[in-house]
Amino acid sequence: MRTASLLLALASLALPSLAQDGPVFKADFTNPGLVPSHWVLTIRPDGSSHFHSERGNPPARANASTTDPPEVDPPNVDRDIHLSAAFAAHVFQIARSSPFSRGDCESHAKVAFQGWKKLTVSGPETETVCAFNYSKEKQIQGLGDSLVSVANTILEGAKLEALLQYDRLGLDRETEYMLDGVKDGRMQQLCTIRGILQRLAGDETVMGRVRKRAQLLLAKSGE
Repeated sequence: MRTASLLLALASLALPSLAQDGPVFKADFTNPGLVPSHWVLTIRPDGSSHFHSERGNPPARANASTTDPPEVDPPNVDRDIHLSAAFAAHVFQIARSSPFSRGDCESHAKVAFQGWKKLTVSGPETETVCAFNYSKEKQIQGLGDSLVSVANTILEGAKLEALLQYDRLGLDRETEYMLDGVKDGRMQQLCTIRGILQRLAGDETVMGRVRKRAQLLLAKSGE
């Protein structure tokens, strides 16, 4: 009887994990010329996601002066995040399209290296991989650009956290840079960094204009 009860208990513990079964989308990005040089974003249909980045060996900065303050790069990131349901639905919609399912995404055109993007969608029985520097399919290229923009946002959030701890004056330039990035599309899904934006918006020890920009970014995080 005790053995049967134990088996039932173990089965009930397994149920939540089974509920998580379903398609998983993974974006694996590599560019040795950037910091970080490698990141992976894993997305589930409900928007629950995970982001992991590795700095690699940062390239030497051009025109760096010994009198300039050291620039703070984002640290390695390894955290759960949550994307909007609309964005997650868009990702899986494109992943189900016929160009993606064929897996032939690279244009082979002579374009500048933008970073190698390996996009994978996997389910209980299938897996499709679509890898490219620049895709000949407009939708897939656009998806790659959007995923890079999301990664930019997450990394920028980590950088804001580091600046808040080590260089509060640097928050002035960085929050201005973020507003510009949102305007031109280089940063998307501000909901992923709402925590640090809330901290900045309510921290009276940082500049007033930093708090104001954080409030503006927070307002956009729900869009």
